[in-house]
Amino acid sequence: MKRIWVAAAILVLLFTGTMIHSFYISSVTEQITTILHEAEIKAENGEWESAMRLTETAQEKWSVRDAYLHIMLRHNETDNVYTGFREVAEFIQCQEGGEYSAANARLIAELELLAEAEQLTLKNIL
Repeated sequence: MKRIWVAAAILVLLFTGTMIHSFYISSVTEQITTILHEAEIKAENGEWESAMRLTETAQEKWSVRDAYLHIMLRHNETDNVYTGFREVAEFIQCQEGGEYSAANARLIAELELLAEAEQLTLKNIL
């Protein structure tokens, strides 16, 4: 009987950890995508310096969690996000509106898909 309780406790612990991780990733990506949307608005208004500062803030929020993200997520996904930040920053520096908007949209989509992939849904289980 003791083995069943230990097994149940381990299962509950794993489930709780999964839910905390899922919530954390969703929270982080939501914060970052909100900042990137604000940067998009600034760029559309010609405020390129503000757009760059906001993008740097978003990248810093991602970077401070680097160790956790590399441990818990697939490296390919985290690498794609870093590549996206570099691409967006380059287009801001060149003040290329159309290319910036497209790159920023790709980066936001990448973050949203990453958060979706970490959710406990039937789609992700099957």
